Amino acid sequence: MRKLLGTILKIIGVLILLVVIVAAGGGYFVIRRSFPAVNGTIEVAGLQSQVEVYRDSWGIPHIYASNPHDLFFTQGYVHAQDRFWQMEFWRRIGSGRLAEILGESALENDRFIRTVGWHRTAAQELEQLDDESRAVLEAYAEGGNAYVSTHRGRLGLEFTILGLTGVKFDPEPWTPLDTLTWAKVMAWDLSGNRSDELLRAHIAARLGTSAVEVLMPPYPDDYPVIVPHPLTGATLGALPEAAFDFHVLGKGEGVGSNNWVIAGSRTETGMPLLANDPHLGIQMPSIWYEIGLHCEPVGPDCPINVGGASFAGVPGVIIGHNDRIAWGVTNLGPDVQDLFIERINPENPNQYEYQGEWLDMEIVREEIRVAGEEEPVVVDVRITRHGPIINDVAGGPEEDWAFGWQPLAFSWTALQPGTMVHSILLLDRASNWEEFRDALSYWDVPSQNFVYADVEGNIGYQSPGRIPIRASGDGSMPVPGWSGEYEWVDYIPFDELPRAFNPPEGYIVTANNAVVGPDYPHFLTNDWAPGYRARRIVELIEADPSISLADIQVMQGNSSPIWAEDVLPYIRALSSDEPRLAEALNLLRDWDGRAMRDSAGGALFEAFRLHLIDLTFGDELGERLLRRARSTAGVALVGLLADEASPWFDDVSTPQVETRDDILLQALEEAVEELTETLGRNMSRWRWGDIHTATFENQSLGQSGIGLIEALFNRGPVEVDGTIATVNNTGYSANRPYGVVIVPSYRQIVDLGDLTRSVSMHTTGQSGHPYHPHYGDMIDPWRNIEYHPMLWGRADVETDAEGVLVLVKTTTDWE
Repeated sequence: MRKLLGTILKIIGVLILLVVIVAAGGGYFVIRRSFPAVNGTIEVAGLQSQVEVYRDSWGIPHIYASNPHDLFFTQGYVHAQDRFWQMEFWRRIGSGRLAEILGESALENDRFIRTVGWHRTAAQELEQLDDESRAVLEAYAEGGNAYVSTHRGRLGLEFTILGLTGVKFDPEPWTPLDTLTWAKVMAWDLSGNRSDELLRAHIAARLGTSAVEVLMPPYPDDYPVIVPHPLTGATLGALPEAAFDFHVLGKGEGVGSNNWVIAGSRTETGMPLLANDPHLGIQMPSIWYEIGLHCEPVGPDCPINVGGASFAGVPGVIIGHNDRIAWGVTNLGPDVQDLFIERINPENPNQYEYQGEWLDMEIVREEIRVAGEEEPVVVDVRITRHGPIINDVAGGPEEDWAFGWQPLAFSWTALQPGTMVHSILLLDRASNWEEFRDALSYWDVPSQNFVYADVEGNIGYQSPGRIPIRASGDGSMPVPGWSGEYEWVDYIPFDELPRAFNPPEGYIVTANNAVVGPDYPHFLTNDWAPGYRARRIVELIEADPSISLADIQVMQGNSSPIWAEDVLPYIRALSSDEPRLAEALNLLRDWDGRAMRDSAGGALFEAFRLHLIDLTFGDELGERLLRRARSTAGVALVGLLADEASPWFDDVSTPQVETRDDILLQALEEAVEELTETLGRNMSRWRWGDIHTATFENQSLGQSGIGLIEALFNRGPVEVDGTIATVNNTGYSANRPYGVVIVPSYRQIVDLGDLTRSVSMHTTGQSGHPYHPHYGDMIDPWRNIEYHPMLWGRADVETDAEGVLVLVKTTTDWE
């Protein structure tokens, strides 16, 4: 109670102080003192030569350097200028050290992250780095530290606010390990079959394995492919579910991406067009940071000339183009995570059975510092040959194994050292298909769908990644670890991973849909996205024999849900004598099928969607399991609608037997009641945008629960078009409708006929500093599917520049 009172008093003190600062006119100074210099000349220790940084009218830096060291040094410098709090927050997530600054509220996640051990794997990776990757990471860290060391006390408003609450810390120097750890965070977010594996286990435990096939249906045979040619309840309850479902880049129905590439035979210009829009969690600032990295001159000693989207904290460009090729990524989503049930020695809880022998676990002691606590929290991580035991977190290190649950060891390909940085560096300077594939042969995790185009007119697709080959089984549910039957025996060789080059269709589309058909010799996953976005994109491409860049902009903004097309015929065939239901049926009959912000039909259909899922499956699943299964249940519903008498439509809690049409009308009635309460009785005035809004929240203080502080950091809500699984994928959580949780986080269209015509836009703005002109200047253009030029030629960059910063080495460096 004393701690709680102290926290409350600190918060009250911060609020009073903020009010005083603002009232006294000091708020302007406090906020602006973190804004970085974008003009002038600055001496910076560690540079080898002069570097020029042009900031265009969107605040995007274009860096011109004469050597790779200075180029990546300066990338670290500008990332720290604009996004150092984001870098600090992300590295603390990756290393399980948030509780040091946020206190006990972050302890559960820290315990889980320390248990899984992202930082331990990153440390192994650091030891195995090739010379070039190490040099680039060190140069990047030097640049970031050069900025931090000269701007202490004015690195960001978040540092100031935390300091006012008594949480004071001096940011540690950025290190190559921090970058490698962040790469593990990214891989964690994009390797999510662990949740599907547990969902199968829960469904099987409650309803039997036959229900798994219904509620988690296989990928439809007639949907596009990218390359055509039970456990105990106690065990499941022991999992630290909140931490296991922890995400940084976003979670919820619709996490994924779109990309597609169209050959010149199908475009207006006769040259390829490449489009990409990764779908990730909504946050402030944006996940992405646009940048141009240019060697002057470009040559063997300095081969980088690339532009596109980067991550703050990571050198290089992740999505973009250089002067020869362009690429885009979506999540492949292979099954690279397995849960193994371990059998523990009853005589020794630190031993486990494997093929008839007791083997010793590796025990790793982790100490977690917690703000406001004198002693650290100790976690003894137990590791078997299959990985760390993850449900040990729930019981704690002082517990034994005798309370009714089975320990689950977590295998994941990212818990082995990788070569991601080497891949990025090769990718950024690749000049043709062969070099592109060579770069991706080092891309181990997370597995992605890469589309490719080049200035010679070629298009292609390559899926990279470390994907396990199992002795038996498919990893779709937890398996016994003691028998050796389900071991990973190898990985799919890179040359056997799916790829395509100049396919006869003249286009390649990926939207987290199935990569291959059933004839592919290796198992990738059971858990493809349902294919709605891919189906729509393919329809749009095949409907137009001569596609322009403007056409692709319209395609990226397409907000028509395929799910509605499959369900609406059953609704439109209904009738009702009840006036409000009859009016609602007419509204859906007249609806154009687009989830636009001013659409009444769109609002009604989305509410109907959720009530239909709940009425169909809620009685069998129960509320807790329904919360887990709502996303996949919506896909399952489409397959059930053809059978009017399917037993899933019967409400087992009533004496009568309900049919499909009974449930459809009941769902529509409940949707009308819901929207009448929230939007009023006049259906014609209902608007999807009144309930479907995007709020961009700062990941730390923007979720503090203190209105005044949240107002400093967050932006929105703003109305948006789209919905779950539309091409313009502004998805929401079916458990907390209808606010946006997933967004097209960065839109890019590259014209290989003329790179200067390429365009892009991400969600918020380049700056991470609240009230900076570039903090939220992209929000309205982004939601209205507008773009800015991806400036390429130096003359265009100079013409558009709002600032020119020249970095020179310090006079002591000359001596």
